[in-house]
Amino acid sequence: MSLKLVRNFSIIAHVDHGKSTLADRLLEFTGAVTEREKKEQLLDTLDIERERGITIKMQAVRMFYNAEDGQTYKLHLIDTPGHVDFSYEVSRALAACEGALLLVDATQGIEAQTVANFWKAVEQDLVIIPVVNKIDLPAAEPDRVIKQIEDMLGLPEEEVILASAKEGIGIKEILEAIIQRIPPPEGEPDKPLKALIFDSYYDTYRGAVAFIRIFDGKLKVGDQIKLLSTGRTFEITELGAQTPKMEKFKELSAGDVGYIAASIKDVRDVQIGDTITLAKSPVKEPIPGFKPAKPMVFAGLYPTGDTTYEDLRDALEKYAINDAAVVYEPETSPALGLGFRVGFLGLLHMEIVQERLEREYGVSIITTAPNVVYRVKLKNKDEIVEVRNPSEFPDNAGLIEYIEEPYVLVTVITPSEYVGSIIQLCQEKRGEQKKFNYLDENTVVLEYELPLAEVILDFHDKIKSLSRGFASFDYEFKGYKKADLVKLYIMINKEPVDALSFIVHKNRAYRVARQLVEKLKEVIPRQLFEINIQGALGSKIIASERIPPLRANVTAKCYGGDITRKKKLLEKQKEGKKRMKQFGKVQLPQEAFLSVLKVE
Repeated sequence: MSLKLVRNFSIIAHVDHGKSTLADRLLEFTGAVTEREKKEQLLDTLDIERERGITIKMQAVRMFYNAEDGQTYKLHLIDTPGHVDFSYEVSRALAACEGALLLVDATQGIEAQTVANFWKAVEQDLVIIPVVNKIDLPAAEPDRVIKQIEDMLGLPEEEVILASAKEGIGIKEILEAIIQRIPPPEGEPDKPLKALIFDSYYDTYRGAVAFIRIFDGKLKVGDQIKLLSTGRTFEITELGAQTPKMEKFKELSAGDVGYIAASIKDVRDVQIGDTITLAKSPVKEPIPGFKPAKPMVFAGLYPTGDTTYEDLRDALEKYAINDAAVVYEPETSPALGLGFRVGFLGLLHMEIVQERLEREYGVSIITTAPNVVYRVKLKNKDEIVEVRNPSEFPDNAGLIEYIEEPYVLVTVITPSEYVGSIIQLCQEKRGEQKKFNYLDENTVVLEYELPLAEVILDFHDKIKSLSRGFASFDYEFKGYKKADLVKLYIMINKEPVDALSFIVHKNRAYRVARQLVEKLKEVIPRQLFEINIQGALGSKIIASERIPPLRANVTAKCYGGDITRKKKLLEKQKEGKKRMKQFGKVQLPQEAFLSVLKVE
């Protein structure tokens, strides 16, 4: 097929603006799925995506459309996630496209991720087709939303397409706009092969399977390919595309989006953003990939129950090929043993990773409290030390010259009636206001510089509850700033639990310690011996709680007689409890680690 008849496009939008539903309608309209195969969220293949109603993994699918000009066009659609934690998936999808459908909900209007994804598409020089979705709803205000698109994003009113993905309104107009407005891919089938890996996953039988976009050249089964980042060569055993089921083809050519399998057993050989070329005639320059994902949040993952350290390591290796944003390295904890320090893009990302590891790889894990990367300048050293784990934080505060923490620029878009409470929340979180303006008479855009540590824990939940679910927010990394921070230790029976220790602003240390020891008192089960829970700054105890021991009634059988018999039995019990406390180990449940997240 001629390159002039190929279109590669993506769907970008804020969470819940209808991306997956629109993808379903496009597949149905073009006949890619039959009546029998129809189902909601067709491209959301993970169980967790269907349960939560969100897209986590992007999906690349091929379909054919008979346009009004009489030609049959080959369309490659890449459906993307909308949540801020998965914005890295969006940037990878856009690298494989020439255009994007920007979807905006007719009832909600422009939201924070709409703006963030719009600018990602602009940076990649993509043609953007604005679509106002959900016009069939009683609360829809398409005219207001069109004005927002024009005022805030600068896209002309006449370019906007009105649609309802649920009802199938405007689907033909969208497909025609894709044909007319998005340019065909540039590339030459006769040039040496140049292809970009933009996603991958691990298959037990086929090894690592890579999703690719071919910019130049052709690829056939049996070809020897070379991965430019490692220099390793492999033989193609299978190639094809999703239509939306995996369909094998004999050849992929310039402009195509598809998948390849080459019996790649070592998952580390497939790197997202790598360039594939032919071993016999390699290209010299790789395709400019995309920026590597920069983890914002770190937490410890440790095996628990029947899971061993090796089981967790194998599961993480296989999982990481499917999620390029996850980074991990081994670490040891006196309380939890051998495990891994894992980097995530945010708290939802962390939650999804933990759930997918448990479901898809059958491992049982315990997750420690998340924290961000701090930078510490020591008085006796020239370099600045990066602290990913509170256990790496210097115990002696006298050695520290200064500490820096990461800051982000947070954009909040909210109905004007909730502005007061959201401003108050941002100030409580040590925020500094940068911008305040009206998007229209009822909608306000706020920009605040906030410490990332304040954003990752409960900022999203608080924003949603204060605005009754109407406000949305997005954030981008701005840099590091000096801060007055201290390390808060949590001790159980005078033993520090490094997995529960964390770094906190000095002004809030007492309040946080008080709340945390009270929470731990609720979640740690009572033992046959006394448990003391303490919060400490260095050697100074600033908060303390006691869990009394469970007591058997040893005097139940003593009735009548001399009181000294009862006293003797109680003394014996007391001695036993003292010995238990000396040798007894307190098993901390996962709730103890999660309680750190729920501290106000």
